[in-house]
Amino acid sequence: MSRWNQLFAKQPPTGPSPIPRIQVLGTGALIAMGIGATIGSGIFVTTGQVAANVAGPGVMLSYLVAGFACVLAALCYAEFAALHPSGGSAYSYAYATMGELLAWIIGWDLVLEYGVAGSIVAVGWSEHLVQLFQSIGVAIPPWVISPVNFPAAFIMVVVTYILVRGVEESAKMNALMVVVKIGIVLFVILVGAWFVLPENWTNVPHPNNPSGSAFLPFGWGGVMTGAAMVFFAFIGFDAVSTHAEEAINPGRSLPRGILVSLAICTVLYIAVSAVLVGMVPWPEIAPQAPVAAAFERAGMPWAAVIIDLGALAGMTSVLLVTFSGQARIFRAMARDGLLPKGLFASEHPKFGTPHRSLILTGSIAGLMAALTPPDILLEMVSIGTLLAFAIVCLAVMILRNTHPDFVRPFRCPWVYVVAPLGIIVNVAMMAALPFETWLRLVIWLVIGLVLYFAYGFRHSGTREVVSDLQSRPAEPDPSN
Repeated sequence: MSRWNQLFAKQPPTGPSPIPRIQVLGTGALIAMGIGATIGSGIFVTTGQVAANVAGPGVMLSYLVAGFACVLAALCYAEFAALHPSGGSAYSYAYATMGELLAWIIGWDLVLEYGVAGSIVAVGWSEHLVQLFQSIGVAIPPWVISPVNFPAAFIMVVVTYILVRGVEESAKMNALMVVVKIGIVLFVILVGAWFVLPENWTNVPHPNNPSGSAFLPFGWGGVMTGAAMVFFAFIGFDAVSTHAEEAINPGRSLPRGILVSLAICTVLYIAVSAVLVGMVPWPEIAPQAPVAAAFERAGMPWAAVIIDLGALAGMTSVLLVTFSGQARIFRAMARDGLLPKGLFASEHPKFGTPHRSLILTGSIAGLMAALTPPDILLEMVSIGTLLAFAIVCLAVMILRNTHPDFVRPFRCPWVYVVAPLGIIVNVAMMAALPFETWLRLVIWLVIGLVLYFAYGFRHSGTREVVSDLQSRPAEPDPSN
C-alpha cells in the first residue's frame, strides 16, 4: 500500500492537499523558477566543453536530443504534478506507483542530482566572479580559490540565507536574476550572430579524421554523448514540481510552468550553441568561459564583462531553485518516516520554510564546492537525472493502469507513445556515459540502500499504518 493510495482512498485527487500550504507561486513565478533553475553554468560553460571535446558543431543536435528527452519527461512530470501537488517530485511519483523501496532509491538519486549539481554551479559561480574581477583589472590572490574555494562557499551561504527567509522572497530574487540573465543570453545571440561564419559549422573537420563529416566530427556517438553531458543544463525544470505545495491553482500553473520554461530554455540553448560554434572553429573553443572568450576573440573584450555578469546572475538563480527543491524532497521523505522528521520536516515558525534541512544541505554543498573539483561530478549529475526522468515516464504509465478513474487536471497526450519514448531516449543517453560513471552511480545507490535498511525501513510511516491495521482485531461481518 503506497502513501498516495492511502491518501486517494480518503479524498479525490483534485481536492485540497492534506498538508497546509502557503500558496504564493503563480504561473509566471513558476515559469521564472523553471528558467532560473535551468539556465546557468550549462549555457555559459558546458556548451563550449561539449563542442570542443565531444560533439563539435553537432552540439546543436546534442541540445536538441536532450531537449526532446526532457519534453517527454516533462509531459509525464506535468501530469503527476497536477494530479496531486506534492513537494517530493519524482520521489513521490515513484512512491505512488512502485512502492517504498524504489521511492527511496529515486529519492536518494535526487539527493545526488540536486546536491552535486549545486556544488558544481557554485564552483562555476566562483570562476566567473574571479574572471569578472580580472576583466576589470582587479587581481584575485590565488589563495582565495585554492586550496579552499572561498567564493563558492560564500555564495552558498548567501543562497541558504535567502531560502530560509521564505518562498516569496526567494521567488522575487529569482525573478530578478532571470530577467538579468535572459537579457544577457539574448545579447549573446543577437550580437554574436553578426560574427558567425557558416563555414565554421561545415568546413572544420576533426584533425584526426579529415575525411569525416565536418558538422559531426565525432559522429552520432558524439552527439549522444554530448546530449548526456548537456543534460546537466536541463535538470532545472523538474525543480518546478518540487514547489507544488506553494503553487496557486497547481492543476493549471504547474504544467504550464514546467512546459513553458523548458521550451524557452531549449530554444535559447540551441541558439547559443549555434552562435558559439559559428563564431569560433570548434577545436579552438576556450575550455574556460568559452562564450566570453569568443566575444574577446571577436574584438569585444567589454562584452566579456557583460557575459560574466549574466553568468553570475544565471548561476545564482540556479542555486536558489535547486536547493529550495532539494529541501522539499527531503521534507517529503521525512514526512513518510524515511528520514528524521525533526531535522528534515521541521519548518521555521515565522517563514514556514524547511530551515534546518536548508541549512544542512547548504552547508554540505558549500563544503563540497569549497574543497572538491567538479570534473567528475558533472557526469554523475547527468546520470542521476536521466535515471529519475526514466522512472517518472514509467510511473505515469503504471498509474494510468492502476488508477484510471482519477480526475487528472492535466493529461500527458499519447501517454503510451510519449512515456516509452522518454524511457528509451533517457536510457540511451545513460548508455553513452562512461563505465566509471555507472560504477559511481551503483556505489552511491548501495550506500543509499544501507541507509534505508538502517533507518528508513524501520521508521516508515506507511509501514506503521499497515502494521497498525494488521494488529487490530477483525470486525464482525454484519451479514452474519
